[in-house]
Amino acid sequence: MSGNRRALRDVLIETAASLEKAGIEAPRMEARRLVCWAIGCEASGLLSLDTLPGEAAPRLEAGLAQRCTRRPLALIEGETGFWTLTLSVSSDTLIPRGDSEALIEALLNLRPDKTRIRSILDLGTGTGCLLLAALSEYAQAYGVGVDLSPDAAALAHANAKRNALASRAGFLAGNWFSALSGQYDVIISNPPYIRSGDLAGLMPEVRDHEPARALIAGEDGLDAYRLIIAQAVAHLAPKGVLIFEIGQGQEADVIALAGSAGFVLVEAKADLGGIIRALCFERSFVPSQSDA
Repeated sequence: MSGNRRALRDVLIETAASLEKAGIEAPRMEARRLVCWAIGCEASGLLSLDTLPGEAAPRLEAGLAQRCTRRPLALIEGETGFWTLTLSVSSDTLIPRGDSEALIEALLNLRPDKTRIRSILDLGTGTGCLLLAALSEYAQAYGVGVDLSPDAAALAHANAKRNALASRAGFLAGNWFSALSGQYDVIISNPPYIRSGDLAGLMPEVRDHEPARALIAGEDGLDAYRLIIAQAVAHLAPKGVLIFEIGQGQEADVIALAGSAGFVLVEAKADLGGIIRALCFERSFVPSQSDA
């Protein structure tokens, strides 16, 4: 009965208080998101409601209980936004973050002529967020996303269908370049870059709910960069661009690794927090016999 419904204002206040007690950084914002998820409405839909619909109450209670154990909100909602896309998420992949959008911004800066890009490779594709965002900008391009996890590759394919990009995107399970041939105009990657010794200190949302294989890259956090850079020369088109996401403080190390393989830095892009997040490389010029 409507008389038993709780006032929405009270629900939001109580939900935010529970989230704050659990250590959530933005409890009011997340309270609104949880309530919207429970009701099944957009944020604007709350404006027309005075009380929490009765059928939403048990859903909100269950979602709040999960979030208070530090399960990521995106995993509770089942989706998240990235660039201009809405993507399904699961525990098989990293959750796309706004910081990674710096890679797409860097690509657009370097290749403003959108007819120039015809092929894109995304290594460690996860949800497919980087590849699909790039394809949404470069309408004449076809892309391939590779992930070690078959379940991640399947999720990325589902996201391509969800965003009407499946006709220009293919996904496969594999170990970096092992199942690939040919060359690409763009190779883009958000590889693992956390040092193994740092895992215990990560936020519970990341440490306990996102796959370690997508996070940890050896003692110094650089193992994935070494592997990708060593093989990228054979798979990057002569005028192509190699774009990495990096962790805080890894700029000099990744630039040195790339330089030793014949790549030159052409762009470094910071995220919204001012941290260098995207490094872009092109192949250095090697004279052919006809040029000698």
